[in-house]
Amino acid sequence: MEKNRLGKSDLYVMPLTLGCMSLPLDLNESSKIIDYALDKGINHLDTADLYQFGENEKMIGEIIKHRRENIILTTKVGNHFDSKKQSWYWDPSKEYIQSAVDASLQRLQTDYIDLYLLHGGTSDDPIDETVEAFEQLKQVGKIRAYGISSIRPNVIKEYVRKSKIDAVMMQYNMLDRRPEEFLDDLHENDISVLARGPLAKGMLSNHSEKYIEEKGKDGYLEYTGQELKAINSKFRNENESLNSVALRYVLHHPAVKSAVFGARTVEQLMTNLDSLFLPKLSNDKIQQIKNCTTFFPYSTHR
Repeated sequence: MEKNRLGKSDLYVMPLTLGCMSLPLDLNESSKIIDYALDKGINHLDTADLYQFGENEKMIGEIIKHRRENIILTTKVGNHFDSKKQSWYWDPSKEYIQSAVDASLQRLQTDYIDLYLLHGGTSDDPIDETVEAFEQLKQVGKIRAYGISSIRPNVIKEYVRKSKIDAVMMQYNMLDRRPEEFLDDLHENDISVLARGPLAKGMLSNHSEKYIEEKGKDGYLEYTGQELKAINSKFRNENESLNSVALRYVLHHPAVKSAVFGARTVEQLMTNLDSLFLPKLSNDKIQQIKNCTTFFPYSTHR
């Protein structure tokens, strides 16, 4: 299976990434999931320092410490948190980033982070200072590449203009097509997209009816609950796994290098891994999906 290069970095990831936020905080159960994913070819794990206030990083570090060299590891920074009070505030300062990376390295039991992402961001941030912090961390070898996790157009555009980011992580799926506004621009700038939420909270999974009832009954983005059910009925008429269609949809655009999905069980993981071995969706299929859904542009943070 061919790996995809992230930006201009020397990082190459599989088309699917295991997002670790939803892993059970049980070392044995999560070890089974991660080990299975790695054994089946996934090489990219995504976590963040804020997940469970550092406990997620600790667990990941313990699980992968014996096979670290075979893994592309992403974590995030910017939420200045107090694990005892379980509170946090936004802090993209150079001082905080350079102290937070050391804490993450310790929790992850590693001496480098492959991809370090700013976990959010606003146009009021000291962006030049933030970029300087990341660049210095690259120079000393604590990180190999950096990027941002954001859905704010004004923030993304500033980082494209002011930095050498290799990746942007953003929510993207067949229902949330907002990123399609600037996928072409990111691709032209050699900036890779990591698509999180490709299954839309399960509403684009093989159990879509259940999740639409649980999480979409009051709507999702600009869709009403009834519109979600109508769209789902069209998707469900297909013979293919909806998981695989949803994952392959976001991977269709060349800017998107990996779809980041979560799994709470090995069974959930197995359902998504099938997508690695299926052909890309045809242009006709992509257009059919677009005809069933609506493109809503970002209305804020312009």
